[in-house]
Amino acid sequence: MKKISITVFSLITFYFAEAQDLKTKPNWQNLDFEKDGIRGMSVERAYQELLKGKTSKTVVVAVIDGGTEVAHEDLKDKIWVNPKEIAGNGKDDDKNGFIDDINGWDFIGAKDGQDIRYEQLEMTRIFKKLKDKFGEKPSKKMIRKNKADYELYGKLKEELETKLDEANQNLPLYKQIYATYLESEKILKEYLKVENITKEAVTSIDESQADRKVRAAKRAIERFYEMGATGSDIKDGVDHFEEEINYNLNTEYKPREIIGDKADKLQYGEYGNNEVTGPDAMHGSHVAGIVGANRENNKGIMGVCNDVKIMVLRVVPAGDERDKDVANAIRYAADNGAEVVNMSFGKAYTADKKWVDEAVKYAQSKGVLLIAAAGNDNADIDVDVHFPTKKYEGGGQAENWLTIGALSWKNAPESIADFSNFGKVGVDVLLKSYFPNLTAAQIKQIIVDSAVRLPDLRVNKPGTKEIVTLKDLCSTGAVVNAYEAVKMAMQVK
Repeated sequence: MKKISITVFSLITFYFAEAQDLKTKPNWQNLDFEKDGIRGMSVERAYQELLKGKTSKTVVVAVIDGGTEVAHEDLKDKIWVNPKEIAGNGKDDDKNGFIDDINGWDFIGAKDGQDIRYEQLEMTRIFKKLKDKFGEKPSKKMIRKNKADYELYGKLKEELETKLDEANQNLPLYKQIYATYLESEKILKEYLKVENITKEAVTSIDESQADRKVRAAKRAIERFYEMGATGSDIKDGVDHFEEEINYNLNTEYKPREIIGDKADKLQYGEYGNNEVTGPDAMHGSHVAGIVGANRENNKGIMGVCNDVKIMVLRVVPAGDERDKDVANAIRYAADNGAEVVNMSFGKAYTADKKWVDEAVKYAQSKGVLLIAAAGNDNADIDVDVHFPTKKYEGGGQAENWLTIGALSWKNAPESIADFSNFGKVGVDVLLKSYFPNLTAAQIKQIIVDSAVRLPDLRVNKPGTKEIVTLKDLCSTGAVVNAYEAVKMAMQVK
């Protein structure tokens, strides 16, 4: 399930859910701690001091996400184009099983062009399946024979009911707050005779010259300012709880019917469409931008990798992605030339992990490096597993896989993003473009080995004000650093 927002350093994933504070420097994620005082990834320093004048090779990075705006002015020249496919002829020219897959594939789109925008949570889907299995009054014999499933059924029932209760309680509250905001905003716009109100204009209103209605509206809006809340923030809250009630937690919602595929079969190449933007490409575009936004057009942000092409694979709706789609997207990436796969999504439950494991093994056999976000629920994923995961269902784990937590632009103790998941075991911690002969395994090792060790850095435990050390939050106790990684890569023969 996507959550606002995740970024990737060509091979590495970071979360940046918070809007960038105006007090920080532009392009902070690419800056260097020693030179700029901000613990970014030292990308600019690597380009300026180590890579200047060196020849690069284009790297294809598959961004598995909710869709990407391929026509965006900062991305349009960085989008992968399938060299063996002829656009718009309705044929599978390269015989890869996908018709007109020019920029990638939409695994949650229908052949008639419709898109799945909202989905259930995986817990909702599993609960519905178990509810149908056990019925209202399962026999004692059936319960004994299916003990593990019945215990899971009970656990999911409780979780689902709790989430629904919270959503049903919060939705009317948020609706009322939003109505108050809109009404207050309307009153002040009319009073000030402006189309848009500003904080300065609101605070400058002389209450002694205003009537009771205007005074009340002014005070209401000022309270929102004090809380750091905007009308958009409140509307997002309304939308969130409506989505939970109507889609995410609704056991009767059936979005998959528009695709017409079979839930119990992979059907690689048999479903989906080639329109990879989808109805909401904000998150995927953000991720793609961090990877490879044009560094030379002086617009927007500067991507990490200058010589990159983004392969767009859409699998993530507003809800939980399905293992089937994730597995097929990984396989597509491996089959069509991606050297790095970024997966900035995740969920608390999995239904068909075996399919994802098989796809990961297949990608690994092709030398593909897989980067997964640790997640942004400020949870310990050594305890509460975040899927997808590098650990295989039957034991063992993927070797060409990195699980990455999130940094903040702030200094200690706020160096770790407040929302980031963590795990002393589960969380680990550009090159391919300039060092094309490096294998995925070598790249992974260089990234881990070159990361700046800060094991004793005292930081807030995500979601709390408890002070812990960085080594308590991830296995390396380190922060990814492009400058150090490039230096190390230069020494590898």
